[in-house]
Amino acid sequence: MEKLEVLRAQGIEPFAYSFGVTLRAAPSVAAFEELEAAGSVEDGQSPQGSWAGRLVGLRSHGGSTFGDLEDHTGRVQVYLKRNVLGAEAYALLDLFDLGDWIGVVGHLFRTRAGQVTVRADRMELLAKSLRPLPLGKVEVDAETGGSRTYSGFSDRETRYRQRYADLAVNPGVRQVFRTRAVVVATARRFLDDLGFLEVETPVLQPIYGGASARPFVTRHNALDRTLYLRIADELYLKRLIVGGLDRVYEISKDFRNEGIDRFHNPEFTMLEFYQAFADYEEMMDLVERLFVSLANAANGSTECSFQGEAISFERPFTRISFVDALAGALGADPMELPVEELRSRAEGLGAHDLDGAGRGKLMDKLFGELVQPGLVQPTFVLDHPRELSPLAKPKRGAPGLAERFELYAAGEELANAFSELNDPIAQRARFEDQAALRAAGDAEAQMVDEDYIRALEYGLPPTGGVGVGIDRVVMLLTDRASIRDVILFPTLREAE
Repeated sequence: MEKLEVLRAQGIEPFAYSFGVTLRAAPSVAAFEELEAAGSVEDGQSPQGSWAGRLVGLRSHGGSTFGDLEDHTGRVQVYLKRNVLGAEAYALLDLFDLGDWIGVVGHLFRTRAGQVTVRADRMELLAKSLRPLPLGKVEVDAETGGSRTYSGFSDRETRYRQRYADLAVNPGVRQVFRTRAVVVATARRFLDDLGFLEVETPVLQPIYGGASARPFVTRHNALDRTLYLRIADELYLKRLIVGGLDRVYEISKDFRNEGIDRFHNPEFTMLEFYQAFADYEEMMDLVERLFVSLANAANGSTECSFQGEAISFERPFTRISFVDALAGALGADPMELPVEELRSRAEGLGAHDLDGAGRGKLMDKLFGELVQPGLVQPTFVLDHPRELSPLAKPKRGAPGLAERFELYAAGEELANAFSELNDPIAQRARFEDQAALRAAGDAEAQMVDEDYIRALEYGLPPTGGVGVGIDRVVMLLTDRASIRDVILFPTLREAE
């Protein structure tokens, strides 16, 4: 603050309006080295350009100073000399701090130590940093050129709360969110190329549905009605299929008023897409191709590593039966075991939220405890209990099951899909079954949606639908242990 007052007393505005940037740190250094190799650098330096970024290093040597300027591409060394800048401008360096944003105009050259550097003809303060950034000590390996940062910003919760500072001092964190953007853009391009139409559906809904979850509840004052933040996009997207938009998708924020752990955040990003005239078999093929595209876009390969496990998205993915896998783990057919025995086994494994749970939900809880952790490589789990899948068509030849698959990898669910139930009479019966579970105490059971049933009565063609958890996909492809590491501003407890 004292430096800020001195700067203003000297007539220098410490918070600039703009600065004309013509070059970026890493690309300009690479371009200079290419010109050098081609023998095209005249007088040992490049033509004049301008750079802007944070000052993250400062080393003074009397009449000259070396600084490190960092922008979104990387770092470039800057050489500041008194007899070039002038004594008055050079003296301003005493008022600069690490973390300040500066702009420099000058030429690239190679120092006697061999480092490509900006020789500054002019410098300008662009924004004064009034709070020191938690910069760590950077150690560079002389042989490999790789760098490692020690100490600095190490407390994870503080990093989540102050993501702006986390991004500022941790290039690896910035890269995670660049990769996230690549994953989302790749998914969008993949579906666009297949003729899917991107749409937007309501976040505030009069009846929530499309999944089994607790909602966030709000009140609309002007309409004097209760509304819910959506838990899924499904029912609105299928209404659009009824309306003749035969391939639709949405990348959206969904909200579930549930627990928080390393794979769950109350606010999360879903990709949902629906295709008329398809069933879940066709959607499995599409999901395989989608994940191959996402892995290649993120890492340049279908191979990745997650928490020490090598994961391969090479096609075809493994396929297993939900019931058969669970029967193998239980030593008995879960479709035949008494519900009370299923409940007892689930309770014995520490499963929770069992109030009002029927056979399907109990089987799901047991599957999550006994089978899911072992699904390391990408695996389609097929044909769930019908009770667990109130929006899916019955499985052909096995009406107690539903044509549904979930994709798992690294022990976590990444995608969920159905052959969509399009019989309005059957759908009403399924909703009523859910209402009975709800009345028995299952707070996650779905509600009866009369408008959705009316839409089905107009006619929903055979349809395949898929939901993909974008956050979990990014976790896997960037090897991040917690969902909070791939959400810029995760939901946290109130700071003490």
